[in-house]
Amino acid sequence: MTQTLSRISRLHLPLALYLLFTLIPFYWMLVFALRPTGNTSLVPWPITFEHFDTVWNGIGFGLFFQNSLIIGIGTLVTVTVFALMGGYALARFRFKGQRVFLLALLCTQFIPGAMMLIPLFVIFKNAGLLNSLTGLVIADTAFQLPLALILMSGFVRNVPVELEEAAMVDGCTRLRAFFAVTLPQLRPALVAVGSFAFIGAWNNFLFALMFASRQDKFTLPVGLSYALGEFNTDFGALAAGGVVAAVPVVLVFAVVQRFLVQGLTAGAVKG
Repeated sequence: MTQTLSRISRLHLPLALYLLFTLIPFYWMLVFALRPTGNTSLVPWPITFEHFDTVWNGIGFGLFFQNSLIIGIGTLVTVTVFALMGGYALARFRFKGQRVFLLALLCTQFIPGAMMLIPLFVIFKNAGLLNSLTGLVIADTAFQLPLALILMSGFVRNVPVELEEAAMVDGCTRLRAFFAVTLPQLRPALVAVGSFAFIGAWNNFLFALMFASRQDKFTLPVGLSYALGEFNTDFGALAAGGVVAAVPVVLVFAVVQRFLVQGLTAGAVKG
């Protein structure tokens, strides 16, 4: 009994300290967002929502939230669809230069996003995609897709190809076999890839800052940066904006947590 308690304490004490270290900034942000201006207490009491009203109606975070949501959902859909098609092709077919292509996809993860700014800016300017939510979706998709392809190809490899072959022997085409047999097995993988794509697009600051100069096209990260005053900063409003930006990400992880763990586990083990 003593050894069991000792093991539990050795395991849970570091985790508790890490959790405390992680949650303190979030608690501090909530304190600033919920306590009245001028109040310096460590507990937000009395609770006020004046800072949320300021950022949502005064600064315009409602529009920024809408832009971020459109970009996040658009990136999620495009990345998931293209990663599904490309990942299936990489996992099921063999073609000349496949290893080089996979190596190129992997190498893109070592390229900082800042290095893509100038070529993307020139392309978007010539294509008329500056100050456009469509342009931001394309930029985020280009940045998220290589990793999504690598992950999805690993997920598809863990689905036995014999299942598709058995369906085709029974008269199914390859496409019908894919939708009837393979796709249902990839639901956790789709959730994992889609979640990473959405959160990556939601939190992306660099592309949104460089490719959108009009205020009606700002996203939440850019809007938060403009909430910093030159001579004075409303920390309550800034903290409220941080809470507004963090809530959707927390909700996404809370909803898809079970599928996310299944998807990552499936992609980490070779079948």
